[in-house]
Amino acid sequence: MSSPHLPKHRPKVAGIDSTVPAPQHTKAPLAGVPAAAAPADGPPAPGALITDRLAGWVSDLTTLHELTERLIRTSTLDEALRELLGAGAALVGARRGMAVLEPADGLGPATTIGLGLAHADLGTIETVPRGATGYGRLLDGLPDPADPHGATRVPEPIAIHDVRTEEGLDPRHREVAARLGYAASYALPLATEETGRLGAGVWLYDEPAAPTDRQRHLVGLYGRFATEHLAHLLQVERARAQVATVAEELLPSRLPRVPGVRLAARHHTGPRGGGDWYDALPLPEGALGLSVGSVSGTGPSALAAMGRLRASLRAYAVMEGEDPVAVLSDLELLLRLTEPARSATALFAHAEPARRRLVLAGAGHAPPLLIGEHRTEYVETSLSAPLGMLSCWEAPSVELSPAPGETVLLYTDGLLRRTGDPVDRAFARLHAAAASVPRTDREDPGAIADHILRVLFPDGLDGSVEGEDIVLLAAHFD
Repeated sequence: MSSPHLPKHRPKVAGIDSTVPAPQHTKAPLAGVPAAAAPADGPPAPGALITDRLAGWVSDLTTLHELTERLIRTSTLDEALRELLGAGAALVGARRGMAVLEPADGLGPATTIGLGLAHADLGTIETVPRGATGYGRLLDGLPDPADPHGATRVPEPIAIHDVRTEEGLDPRHREVAARLGYAASYALPLATEETGRLGAGVWLYDEPAAPTDRQRHLVGLYGRFATEHLAHLLQVERARAQVATVAEELLPSRLPRVPGVRLAARHHTGPRGGGDWYDALPLPEGALGLSVGSVSGTGPSALAAMGRLRASLRAYAVMEGEDPVAVLSDLELLLRLTEPARSATALFAHAEPARRRLVLAGAGHAPPLLIGEHRTEYVETSLSAPLGMLSCWEAPSVELSPAPGETVLLYTDGLLRRTGDPVDRAFARLHAAAASVPRTDREDPGAIADHILRVLFPDGLDGSVEGEDIVLLAAHFD
């Protein structure tokens, strides 16, 4: 019987090169997994050493596969860094650690996350001069990834075997280590030649220690894979931030002050950016134009279309704001001519705060909500198709007279859809949330909007989670 042979082609798992150094046959491939034992009554059987090595490779690759599979399922930088810390701690045999995200291009975001360390502990560690720590030397020692003279050099990890006896350490470093109860550290760069420097991870040992050569190799493989994943998430995060910034720039930077009415708006953008808008425009003779709307689609093109429609609606409101039907009719014609592949919902109201009078019209839009001490009810608007859906749009307007102290709430469909409920159930929940506004908050339109959002979304709104934009515009009549 012939001895087993090493495979000609080493397997790859989850994109990781499997050139793992062969462990000694007297050591377990991973903690808790015993190596094959030699016969008690003589020398090892033929091929036992190679079998042990193969078993070690398989065990290590299986572990790396499981860890990278868990990492790839993370969808945010925070989740990925926490997963990185836990996996790295298991691979190097440490109990605590911290990960620092600090892209070398200086565009951020920058953050620090701890494992087994409280926020105050992280602050204490940061009191050590940066250049005196292993992770600090890694962060500051890398050249600019955009260096045109060659590829970025990835530095070697830095191990401090014993903080108490290591030569050249800053006294403050020893003091902080004694206070937090760690005796050794291992710092790993989160960097590759392709991505440049993204950050560093450092794991802390309770006793003087250092990872073995095999542990170093495994965590190095994992660290390179994690860096590539972090680079992808970083691009996504920056794109989301840019979309959110563009969306905010296209909306009013501040709401106007008009006697007799107080305004408040809330806007939450989804990760891909939608085409929801709100606007409040002072008009002649103390009047006020209020609008909310939503353009179909997501992303930069929807944002651009939203900006064009909102700007056009402002112009139409100045010219014929007293007739909301005419305003929306003009907007519908513009949409068909300039955005033939899109549709939009919109609601425009011409308000005269001194007379507490509103005239409004809606195109496929959710009805406003009237909130007061003695009533909370939807405004009955006529059913009509969204803009761009018919060859000619027109629907009758509605007039209402809010009582002193009442608030008219305009909102987009995203508020209803983000609840995840059927439409009728979502309307009922919104009505219940508005009716439950505390008496002390009913004079503040911002407090009313915030209360409704808290009731509908008790866990908050995460901008990184897929979902439609949400817009609320509250007008409180004195």
